[in-house]
Amino acid sequence: MSKPAFSFEFFPAKTEQGHEKLLSTYDELNKLSPAYFSVTYGAGGSTRSRTLDIVQALCARGNTDIAPHMSCIGDDKAQIAELLEHYKSLGIKRLVALRGDLPSGQVGMGELPFALDLVKFIREHSGDHFHIEVASYPEMHPQARSFESDVDNLVNKYQAGANASITQFFYNADSYLYLRDTLEKRGIDTVAQPLVAGIMPITNSSNLMRFADSCGADIPRYVRKQLADFGDDSKAIREFGFDVVYRLCERLIAEGVPAMHFYSMNKVEPNKRLVEALGLTS
Repeated sequence: MSKPAFSFEFFPAKTEQGHEKLLSTYDELNKLSPAYFSVTYGAGGSTRSRTLDIVQALCARGNTDIAPHMSCIGDDKAQIAELLEHYKSLGIKRLVALRGDLPSGQVGMGELPFALDLVKFIREHSGDHFHIEVASYPEMHPQARSFESDVDNLVNKYQAGANASITQFFYNADSYLYLRDTLEKRGIDTVAQPLVAGIMPITNSSNLMRFADSCGADIPRYVRKQLADFGDDSKAIREFGFDVVYRLCERLIAEGVPAMHFYSMNKVEPNKRLVEALGLTS
């Protein structure tokens, strides 16, 4: 059985100290030989400038592919085109294309209101220069009308030129497998256009619950109860969380998952521990 590829997500640090720490984290995780690192991108100028800064720093720091997130809502085509050209000048060949959230106080949706529009525009502007990842939701996007309409949207993004999709994090392997099988039935070859499993290590109970509630990800009842029972015992939470995520990844690997994308939270551990324990680097 071939080993799945793996990659890591970073978010831009808000301080100079955080920026330096992120570069150190990159150095450590890069030793594991991931396929790429993605860098998140938020609404608003300050967040975007931080994204550009860290993308440029990481490109100069190593040879591993960097995949900047691009969001489109509220932006016009000229802004997106300018950013695409900038990324080309840095040697970027991967992008994560997302709708994003409408900036606070802004009313209009912009010229490219949905991720599907962004994928189409990137292909029109840059042809096949970029490998495009999009988002997918094993437990359904929280704003979707139905699971079927959510699948329709994902299929449309693949057909518009997305090379792969990265799932929202999940802890129920069956939700991932059901989405994968549904895509296959809809004519998407999930080997040629992979469904990459998004993996969120568990290190902090309150943060996990907040993330899950904001993006519609389900935390299994036994996980919620066990985390609640641990209270402030951070060591017990980390060990329990490692076991939960390790067993999830083992199941996915047994089911032939093509790749896993770790939401690193800008930390070396437990991402390094998981990758090594799963034997992905050997």
